[in-house]
Amino acid sequence: MTAKPKPLFLGIDTGGTYTDAVLWSEQGGPKGKVLAKAKALTTRHDLAVGISGAVDAVLGKSATDPAAIKLVSMSTTLATNALVEGQGGRVALIMIGFTGADLARDGLKTALGTDPVVFCPGGHDVHGNAAKLDLSGLEAALPELGASVSGFAVCAYFATRNPAHELAARDLIREKTGLPVTASHELSAKLGGPRRALTTLLNARLISMIDRLVAATERFLEARNIVAPLMVVRGDGALVSAAFARQRPIETILSGPAASLVGARHMTGLDNAMVSDIGGTTTDVAVLDGGRPRLDPEGATVGGFRTMVEAVAMRTFGLGGDSEVALEDGALNPKILLGPRRLVPLALAGMMHGASVTSELERQLRAPNPGRMDGRFALRTGVPDRLAAGLTAPEAKLYEQIGAVPLAIDRLLTSNAQNATLNRLVSRGLVHISGFTPSDAAHMLGKQANWDPLAARLGAELFARKRDGRGQYIAPSPEVISERVLLTLTRWSAEYILETAFAEDGLDGAATVAHALVQRAVDSHPGIARLSVALDRPVIGLGASAPLHYAGLAELVGNECVVPEDTDVANALGAVVGQVRVSAEARVNQPKEGLFRVASGQTVRDFTDEAKAIAAAEADVRAIVAARAKDAGTDNAEIDVSTEFKVSTVEAQRMFIEAHVVAVASGRPRIAV
Repeated sequence: MTAKPKPLFLGIDTGGTYTDAVLWSEQGGPKGKVLAKAKALTTRHDLAVGISGAVDAVLGKSATDPAAIKLVSMSTTLATNALVEGQGGRVALIMIGFTGADLARDGLKTALGTDPVVFCPGGHDVHGNAAKLDLSGLEAALPELGASVSGFAVCAYFATRNPAHELAARDLIREKTGLPVTASHELSAKLGGPRRALTTLLNARLISMIDRLVAATERFLEARNIVAPLMVVRGDGALVSAAFARQRPIETILSGPAASLVGARHMTGLDNAMVSDIGGTTTDVAVLDGGRPRLDPEGATVGGFRTMVEAVAMRTFGLGGDSEVALEDGALNPKILLGPRRLVPLALAGMMHGASVTSELERQLRAPNPGRMDGRFALRTGVPDRLAAGLTAPEAKLYEQIGAVPLAIDRLLTSNAQNATLNRLVSRGLVHISGFTPSDAAHMLGKQANWDPLAARLGAELFARKRDGRGQYIAPSPEVISERVLLTLTRWSAEYILETAFAEDGLDGAATVAHALVQRAVDSHPGIARLSVALDRPVIGLGASAPLHYAGLAELVGNECVVPEDTDVANALGAVVGQVRVSAEARVNQPKEGLFRVASGQTVRDFTDEAKAIAAAEADVRAIVAARAKDAGTDNAEIDVSTEFKVSTVEAQRMFIEAHVVAVASGRPRIAV
């Protein structure tokens, strides 16, 4: 009797520059086998184009029948990149029971920017007792807000102890506008209103972006007759269903990096390592300990914002192959600066738009003196027009002039004020800037050959003509400046890896790396006092450009750098070898002696017996997490429930203060039959 073939798994990673796909089988040893892998450019205007390019390539290489694929799982850096670059939809923040002073806490005001905020009376106390709710101001503002935002974020005072007021506001907004609404209690059970509001705001801002990604993937799978569950990697490396991720896109921040950690462990077998994943926009550095990624108990920090999202303890830096290359201001011998903003590389723009780019670069090179905007272009990202709602008159006028074909910025802008307007369009995710990047430097030197080498050379020549503090060209040739850019990227990579290591050791990572002694040690600076610095574990280098940019890394960090064979698709591979993992929490407190209040999910109940209250809380979280695990994509979850008590002793008598009940469900994702 012929053995039934094992199912095939399709992993997809949608990054800022490339979309990766990998076809994996459980057959082929303990690590399974990569049957085929491929890359295609991420197409932000229509993500299905990039997805289809990568997936069709692996199907063609492996001659696989699409019907044999029983699970599709994807990771993405889109949410991470959006937060790093300050992008996302325009969102209205609804604060119930808070005051304007609360905006100043936890970076909430900075994150809000120019988006609207509405304050409403209401909220609860620490025991879940309600203040009077008044949503009349919100209701009056909804007609105008509904026409100018893409979604709403609702946060009420102590909503984790009683979500009733958030639910009332959510229902009102949905009834009047039909727009997506995120309520803070759905995302976190932790206290700390302003940071919970920040997390909710960012979630609402990301919904349309992740929704487009999931919808594009689903459309593609349907068109290819791939009938299989679609999973998404969360920021802690766990898998959840696409429907689950659509409602909680904030949990996909660090999705790509988390998947890369799972992939790194799977490919190398190393239990202890530093993992550095370099992409087009960011470098993500984390630690493997005992075969598992360290999690950040305080919540993920991305783009300078500390969220309440449980994720790998990953430090994300705005450094990648497509980072903006700039010069230090006002220095006699200016340093090369990289990032944090991602640009569309000139080589990529040249490949896609040909003479529209190269002829303008040649025009700028013919000018007797370098211009401030040389080698810079603007083009639309291609997002739907509805996301351009709420533009000011100057923003709308400038946006109208920009099209899908790159337009030289020295032709576009007529004043310095317009430069600030252009930057606002970029931060809204409506416009891309194209310019000189490390990817262009690599193409200039023949170390990469993906795109147009002529556009890369012209961009390098223009950048080499920039002046230092003495008025001299900063480099004698495009080759020299390109080498400097690539060396700078490797050096910065080493510093970010060491910064992460120092931070994990309890030091101020950035300050420690910047110290003159560490700088001398990294440089192997000769002197009477010989200094050295070394990691206690190897580095696993991930990303398509890791073999290039990490070639000289080992001597800078004092340990070996391992670049696995399938490093270019580590994220996509990690996406298919992970597990579903979800949790639920309940709190039991004592508002007054003899009364035990259970807050679990969206319900609040009172008991007069502590044991009965605890039993009810444990039963609640078990039921909630079981349903959540099913929604997240697994039918065979193992559930663990733990209870932590806070008590005090007064005159030899035990006094109950609070109990925290947590249920965790985990299991392999369901596959098509």
